[in-house]
Order: sequence, then C-alpha cells, then structure tokens
Amino acid sequence: MASDPLYINDRITIAGWELTEQFVLAGGPGGQNVNKVATAVQLFFNIAGSPALTDRIRQNALKLAGRRVSKEGILMIESSRFRSQDRNREDARERLKELILAAAAPPPPPRKKTKPTKGSVERRLKEKSGRSEVKKMRGRPGGDQ
Repeated sequence: MASDPLYINDRITIAGWELTEQFVLAGGPGGQNVNKVATAVQLFFNIAGSPALTDRIRQNALKLAGRRVSKEGILMIESSRFRSQDRNREDARERLKELILAAAAPPPPPRKKTKPTKGSVERRLKEKSGRSEVKKMRGRPGGDQ
C-alpha cells in the first residue's frame, strides 16, 4: 500500500516508490491484540535524494526534521498513536505532509529596523534618573554628626 502517491499540494507530489513502510509491534493500550499484531508504522522517506523536492524545500525539511533524519538523509516517522494499522499509516503520511508543507512555506519577510520614539526615549531616561535618585537615598546620611 506504500505505492499510493502522496499529494502535498498542487506542485509537490511524492511518488509511491519513494515511500517505504515498515510495520512493527506497538506498546500501549490494545490488550492482547498489541502483542499479536504489528500496528505501529515506520515511514521512511529519502529527503536528500527525492526528485520531488526543490533544493530550498529539501534544506528546510532537513532542518525541520532534526534528529529524525539519518546521516544519509533518510527521514523516519514512527506512528503508534492508534490501535489500527491503517489509521497509524494515515497518521504517518499526514505528518510527512505537514513537515513538507512547513518546509515549502515562504520565508518570513526581512525585519525592518526602527528607531525608538522620542516619547519612549524620554520615558526611559526619566525612569533611569528616578532609579538613580532612589539609589542615592540608600547611602549614609551626610548630615552633621
């Protein structure tokens, strides 16, 4: 069933041959079924060698994936959230789709440098002088003794 292509958006489609799935035993709730049926899914996708991704999306996806990517550039997404194999499979594919959509998002606009307003500078200096006065009052009295 890994032969189904994964549609990310209108420009990005991952072919079925690029995705590899492996089913393993999952822990957690499920009673005796959890000991007999391999319901957890490990989805493997070669980010570094995928022809479906552009260089910018590939670099962003490798950064976003972090420790889930091997040295060879293969991403592993493990899903054992649900009790059924099909739902875990869909969950893993959905998480891969979300990762690639986040990597394909346009970069944020560059920050525009701004100067502080005249009023904020005056308030800051007034507060500094006020603190200075408070600290001067903490000294020893300099009166007659």
